[in-house]
Amino acid sequence: MKLIYGTGNPAKLKTMKEMLRGMPLELDGLKEAAAAADTLLPEVDESGREPLENARIKALAYYRALGQPVFSCDSGLYIDGLPQEEQPGVHVRRVNGRVLTDEEMIRHYADLAKAHGGAVKARYRNAICLVWDETHLIEYDGDDLAGSAFLLVDTPHPARDVGFPLDSISVEIATGNYYMDMQDEHNSVFEEEISAAFRQFFASSLSGLQNIPRKLEQAGK
Repeated sequence: MKLIYGTGNPAKLKTMKEMLRGMPLELDGLKEAAAAADTLLPEVDESGREPLENARIKALAYYRALGQPVFSCDSGLYIDGLPQEEQPGVHVRRVNGRVLTDEEMIRHYADLAKAHGGAVKARYRNAICLVWDETHLIEYDGDDLAGSAFLLVDTPHPARDVGFPLDSISVEIATGNYYMDMQDEHNSVFEEEISAAFRQFFASSLSGLQNIPRKLEQAGK
């Protein structure tokens, strides 16, 4: 079965494909799907306050543009000790109304860690929304989709991972190692922690949806 993953980030598409390897799914990213459908993608106002709201907003917008089943994910960064109004949440890259570059993100969160003694404990919360058609939508943001707690530190690693800038200031709590020095190991742990949850989501969702006739009309076509 072909599904569209509502992301333009090639690193995220690659990671999702790796997590779902072996399942009867073929994933396309937004760029491939839009090119195949000769469709312009909408600008999506990710105005949700929580990851699940943004996942839903994106999945519905891309489904309506492409007329094909789409799932979208969203994440929020939550830092221990910060009041609710100061949490990055879903606006990890947007600070004071401006979208930060990778290097600006690293500097911003390194400065935040420095202001709190050199390191802060953080965790990502994740959510997913699958839109089959206008009347069949499945979403999930359970704790098994969240990553393990880690430290954001004030001294960046010299290496960079395009698409995942904060890995340069992320440190595993148990070992004190930068994620950049343990990418293979970190990715393996990451997959073990949440890939089972993603796989279960798709297995249970699609088993129920496959018998539902899809609407043939495409919104706006």
